[in-house]
Amino acid sequence: MTTASTTLAQADQALPVDGGTRRRPRRGRESDDTRRTNWWATALIAVCSLTVLVPLYLAVVVALKTPDQLVAGTGFEWPNPVRWENFAEAWERTSFPQALMNTAFITVGSVAFTLVTSSIVAYALARNIHRPFFKGVFFYLLAALFIPFPIIMLPLVKQTAILGLDNQVGMIVLYTIYGLSLNVFIYTAYIRSIPIELEEAARVDGASTWRVFWQVIFPLLTPMNATVGILTCVWAWNDFIMPLVVLTDPAARTLPLAQFVFQGQFNTDYTVAFASYLMAMAPLLIVYIFSQRWVISGVTRGSIK
Repeated sequence: MTTASTTLAQADQALPVDGGTRRRPRRGRESDDTRRTNWWATALIAVCSLTVLVPLYLAVVVALKTPDQLVAGTGFEWPNPVRWENFAEAWERTSFPQALMNTAFITVGSVAFTLVTSSIVAYALARNIHRPFFKGVFFYLLAALFIPFPIIMLPLVKQTAILGLDNQVGMIVLYTIYGLSLNVFIYTAYIRSIPIELEEAARVDGASTWRVFWQVIFPLLTPMNATVGILTCVWAWNDFIMPLVVLTDPAARTLPLAQFVFQGQFNTDYTVAFASYLMAMAPLLIVYIFSQRWVISGVTRGSIK
C-alpha cells in the first residue's frame, strides 16, 4: 500500500500542468550578498587603475611632443601639433630592428627553457616531497629567492666570461636558472592539486614516468605555463642589469640597453626616449592581451586545491 501511494504521488508530480507545460522546480535565488555591487571595492579598483592609466597617458603624450612643448606645458596637455617624427628618430638611434630581434631571441629562448625545466623539476619535487632529500632540495630552491642579485653580480660576470657565456645563449641559461626558484614554487603547489589517480591510471596502461608527465601532467599545466611564461617574458624583456653586466658584444645589446643611448651626462631626450619606450612596450602588450585569460585562470586554479 505504501509503495502504491508513493508511485501514484510520483506519477502525479510528473503530469504536465497549465496547458501541458511542465513546471520546473525553481532554483533558489541567489542571496542578496552575491547580487549586490561592492562599491567600496569598485572605488578602490578605480583608484588603483589610475596608477597605471595616468603614467601610460603621460608616456603617450610625451612621446608625441616636441622638446619645446614638453618644457612649456605641465605635461598633461595633448600636443598640438603631434610630432610623429619622434618614433622614426627612436627607430634609427636605437637600431630598433636589431635590438628587437636580440631581445625577442633571448625572451623566447628563456620562456621555452623555463617552461620545460621548471615543470620537470617541480613534478619530481611535488610527487616526492615526502622524502627528506626532495624536501631539502625544495627548501634549498626557496632559499635562493632571498639572495639579492647584486651580491652575486661580480662573481657572475667573471664566471660567464670564463665559460664563454657572455652572449645571448648565456643570457637564456641565466634567466632559466635564476627563475627556477620562483617557478618551481608556483608549479609545485599546482601539481600537488592534480589527483594522483590520473597518473596511476596511466601507469596501469603501461605508461612510463616520462610519458605520464608529457601526456598527462604537462597538458594540465596550461594555466600555470601561461602564468610562468608571462612572468619570465616580462622579466627577460625589460631586464637591464643582467644584460648590462653580462653581454660584451655591442651588436647583441637588448632593447633596454639600446634605449640607454637617450640618457646623456647632462640631459635626457625625453620625447624620443618615450617614443622608444612605447615601441618596446607594444609587443609585450600584444602577448599579454592574447594570453591574459590563461594567466587569470592559472592564478585562480593555483589558489584552490
